[in-house]
Amino acid sequence: MVVEGDPQPLTNGIAANGRHPDANSNSTGRHVALITGVTGQDGSYLSELLLSKGYRVHGIKRRASSYNTARVDHLMANPNFHLHYGDVTDLGNLAQLVQQIQPTEFYNLAAQSHVKVSFDAPVYTNQVDGVGVYNCLEAVRTNAPSCRFYQASTSELFGGMPETAPQSESTAFYPRSPYSVGKLTGYWAVVNYREAYGLHASNGVLFNHESPRRGETFVTRKITMAAARIKLAHQQQVELGNLDAKRDWGHARDYVEAMWCMLQADRPDDYVVATGETTTVRDFCTMAFAAAGLPLTWEGKGVDEVGVDASGAVRVRINPKYYRPTEVEVLLGDASKIKNKLGWASSTNVNSLCTEMVKADIASVR
Repeated sequence: MVVEGDPQPLTNGIAANGRHPDANSNSTGRHVALITGVTGQDGSYLSELLLSKGYRVHGIKRRASSYNTARVDHLMANPNFHLHYGDVTDLGNLAQLVQQIQPTEFYNLAAQSHVKVSFDAPVYTNQVDGVGVYNCLEAVRTNAPSCRFYQASTSELFGGMPETAPQSESTAFYPRSPYSVGKLTGYWAVVNYREAYGLHASNGVLFNHESPRRGETFVTRKITMAAARIKLAHQQQVELGNLDAKRDWGHARDYVEAMWCMLQADRPDDYVVATGETTTVRDFCTMAFAAAGLPLTWEGKGVDEVGVDASGAVRVRINPKYYRPTEVEVLLGDASKIKNKLGWASSTNVNSLCTEMVKADIASVR
């Protein structure tokens, strides 16, 4: 499949009359999903899930000078999977795609999602994570108002104040980064469009979720990749920031099922998606290196703390450049609402998740 103009283009499946063959698919009973951020970790798992359920899946990818479809390349031969160029900051483009495709479900997974980067590019982050949500909602409202809408929200909205843990749908928001400020704008946009226009629009307040497909600049994947590379003698050590930060880590494969469940519900609502367990960055490191056969012990305090393997080699160091200007100390989710109302619960614990990631990284590094 090709996008026009690429050396290996992706067909967009748009008919000569400007409408996709699946337009008005409600009358045929066919589910049609439109996914922004389809080439990311969550987008790839969600595409697999929906295709397995018989959906026709349309994904939006940003134009790039190099191929950035590695996570979905294995889906390219599926006749029910289609890619389109687009960007959530371009309302005209989104409106045209929604009008042509007439999706029954719209999943907005697009974001500038790296918290540390958001401090360096706050305006761009808000354009994508805040205004971009308005663009998606407006494209749906004006072109396919019966389409059900999912917004990828984030646990970073809570700010991680220790006294608020565990955080649920009733916990007050306290964003502490440009990323979470932008996401807060998107969250309330969804609530407003639901209440003002009657859209079936829901927020999934997802706590941290990882997988072997996680980007290598995110701390969990940075750790598991380092453990694999050190194990295979391709790297000597890894530098990290705040080892005491606590996160509720689940598996992205589980969490995309929660997204789907929200859009099957009769009534739209907002849900926390989490495991209910929290782990420090330090402990995630310990798990990862143990899974690689390199058990660590920890020595020193503060910025001088190091992780040392059995040979005495320092494998983990702290570099203050990785500290955030404002830190989120503790994120721990209470997912009782989605469990009770929609029957969803996480099925992968953090140790199993970490081990899966390390094994996949060892296999990829060899």
